[in-house]
Amino acid sequence: MIWFSADLHLDHKNIIQYCNRPFSNTKEMDDTIYDNFQVIKPGDTLHLLGDLSFNERVAADFFDMFKDVNIIFIKGNHDSRKLQRITREKNIPLYTLYDTKIDEQPITLCHYAMRVWHKSHFNSWQLYGHSHATLPPQGKQYDVGVDNNNFKPVSWTQIKQIMDKAPNNLNYIGE
Repeated sequence: MIWFSADLHLDHKNIIQYCNRPFSNTKEMDDTIYDNFQVIKPGDTLHLLGDLSFNERVAADFFDMFKDVNIIFIKGNHDSRKLQRITREKNIPLYTLYDTKIDEQPITLCHYAMRVWHKSHFNSWQLYGHSHATLPPQGKQYDVGVDNNNFKPVSWTQIKQIMDKAPNNLNYIGE
């Protein structure tokens, strides 16, 4: 199965207040996120669109917990050089921007929402995080961050259902 998520901010106390997350402390928040991520099974693919954790030990532990999952990591603004070193050590691909195709559907993955992206004029999709559910999508975009998805990863099946209902991209040129 294929999954998407962003902005876990594990072990980040201030994110609870900043994003009005419904947790009393980081342990409660982290435990909820870890519990919700147990739907991801060995052999699955997780596209993680940045801001995993400021704490490099916590980040390393996350990667170890999901060591049998194919993780593709798209760097966020809170992902330090130390975290980037950890991705190299654990052979996790690291990108700033990642263009891919899933089931022949072109998708651009980036920590940030974009106005236009590769093939957006042909209604390609763009998945993002960073905005913590405060930025509505435009066209075939979706915020895969945990704040927008009840602290759960989003499946490929869910993304397809969301995009089926989404309007055309602003720069769509038609068939």
